Amino acid sequence: MENKLPFTKKNYQLMIIGLAILISGFIIMSLDTEPFGFGFLGITLGPVVVMAGFIFEIYAILYSPKK
Repeated sequence: MENKLPFTKKNYQLMIIGLAILISGFIIMSLDTEPFGFGFLGITLGPVVVMAGFIFEIYAILYSPKK
């Protein structure tokens, strides 16, 4: 019987990893001690990590294992 679900177990594992990357990016932004979050963590590092998380999520959705 062929699998009818659109995602495999590997897709869901990759999506969870992407979600963890996104959450860590938002946590990094919240750790900034500068006023209004205008320090390195709030303006540079945090958004880069969040963007990497979104890119990883797109990869997790588009990933299809070799058959």
